[in-house]
Amino acid sequence: MNILGIASYYHDAAAALIVDGVIVAAAQEERFTRKKHDEAFPAHAIAFVLKQGRLSLADIDAVVFYDKPYLTFERLLETYHAVAPKGLRSFIAAMPVWIREKLFMRSMLQRELQKLGTLKADVFFTEHHLSHAASAFYPSPFEDAAILTIDGVGEWATTTICHGKGNAIRVLKQIDFPHSLGLLYSAFTAYCGFKVNSGEYKLMGLAPYGNPSGERTKTFEKLIRTHLIKIHDDGSFVLNMDFFAYTTGLRMYRENAWKSLFGIPPRERESEQIAQEYMDLAYAIQQVTENVVLRLAKTAQKLTGAQNCCLAGGTALNCVANGKLQRAGIFKHLWIQPAAGDAGGALGAALAYWHIKQGAVRVPADGDAMQGAYLGPRFDDDDIRIVCREFDAPYQSFTDEGQLCAEVARLLDEGKVVGWFQGRMEYGPRALGNRSILGDARNPDMQKKLNLKIKFREGFRPFAPAVLESEAVNYFATSATSPYMLIVTNVNKELCNPLPPDYRTMPLLDRLYVQRSPLPAITHIDFSARLQTVSPKTNPRFHALLTAFKARTGCPVLVNTSFNVRGEPIVCTPRDAYRCFMRTEMDALVMGNILLLKEAQKPLAESSDWRETYTLD
Repeated sequence: MNILGIASYYHDAAAALIVDGVIVAAAQEERFTRKKHDEAFPAHAIAFVLKQGRLSLADIDAVVFYDKPYLTFERLLETYHAVAPKGLRSFIAAMPVWIREKLFMRSMLQRELQKLGTLKADVFFTEHHLSHAASAFYPSPFEDAAILTIDGVGEWATTTICHGKGNAIRVLKQIDFPHSLGLLYSAFTAYCGFKVNSGEYKLMGLAPYGNPSGERTKTFEKLIRTHLIKIHDDGSFVLNMDFFAYTTGLRMYRENAWKSLFGIPPRERESEQIAQEYMDLAYAIQQVTENVVLRLAKTAQKLTGAQNCCLAGGTALNCVANGKLQRAGIFKHLWIQPAAGDAGGALGAALAYWHIKQGAVRVPADGDAMQGAYLGPRFDDDDIRIVCREFDAPYQSFTDEGQLCAEVARLLDEGKVVGWFQGRMEYGPRALGNRSILGDARNPDMQKKLNLKIKFREGFRPFAPAVLESEAVNYFATSATSPYMLIVTNVNKELCNPLPPDYRTMPLLDRLYVQRSPLPAITHIDFSARLQTVSPKTNPRFHALLTAFKARTGCPVLVNTSFNVRGEPIVCTPRDAYRCFMRTEMDALVMGNILLLKEAQKPLAESSDWRETYTLD
């Protein structure tokens, strides 16, 4: 049976294809259209997954959408009715789209699909949080697991605790809108000057700059717990809606109420300077979030008796909270869906149909069924050479992998920044060694260079280490693998340098550039790191490069960040990669077995719009 899963029309549209329960392909629409967080119908992603499966649309047996629009419409109507006459502007803005399009989602999906071929299959709908839960449990290595899903909001649910066993998922507890941990975190994201639905990870990265022992930080946390959220022992919670505007307006929070409560105005969006007050506020909400997650996890374990836990939903991308959960030992094993946000709902919807609607028997995979999350397009050396000829780009071609990796290791050892474009593109927000920018983690200037000259983003943003799986315990305080870069752990204490006496009073960037360990480029200011462990089984080429770098330097760790610049999605095609390479200060680009050096390239001709849309054929 060929099942097509779709997520779209909210944010992070995506498509996924499973054949007889096996994941064949999955990708986000943004990678093809080059529009970050593209919410449009995922025509390009669908065309890709069909092509990858060597299928036409007529071969699809079921199309499954990751959400139930009627339930969402019900929630909107009941919410507006409850707060009327407040929210009139928001109501007037929202209703035309719903009445014209979203209420007729089945017809709209069928109409869009027919543009891609002959559709014979029916269109089905799963609930949003079931899609998340299915994306977490079914690909996991567990026969029996608690499933915790936390996000902004689905139809009604914002948080669910489920029990997965065999091929069944049972919902045990649910928290409904407007009470949402994800929306609470997003409100603080907005107040601290970042964009909702894309800046939450910036808030998480800013939090360690807060002063944990400072009176202001403690006061902020107390104010949040006292006035904004009431947290029960079981992790359930209630928000004080007097402080929030997302039910009635187009803003997340009530500005005057927040200014009065915290004594600081909302930070101007994306302004360069970040005052200490906002760092302390970020730290405070991060602590509250972690506390709720840990309490919910304890309740999930108590309700299910399971030794394993699966996570999905946008909050599952809070890798700091994930690290705390792992270290808490509530569960013996933790598995997090690498595409934990809405894009992963496309996969979850397809898997839910297969196992729940069709009753298909599930056999947990060894490791997991995600194939390292390498589920996107692949391009061979011939494709890459065509692009090189198009741009008249000089290159060197290697026939021996060992020689290629040795040469790239040499470049990295010399302080060069390397674009690394290999194999199938990753599904989810993390680059895991196939669409990556790499640097030497030992280089004290690497973080600054990557942020300011390569990624064009805020200087405080941390970078993740990729380490040989067998070497991780020698550098990081964990014995568990972390293949999807979704767990924050600490650098081993014996590697940590003492901090200056005035460290907490130093300006942000001065603190940032204090050398905290022999791996300064990946050691965050609280001595933590968002870890990726690299296995020869899931990514042999990336593992070979790390092995070559260790052979040359004695260090099995590299900086690994996504191959994109601020405001752009991760690159998909060789053409995307070359253009990104030429518009940054990257020193080298490796695509497949082909190496390009910046010093040998001709200037790239400018155009009014250099972003290319992936062709449907």
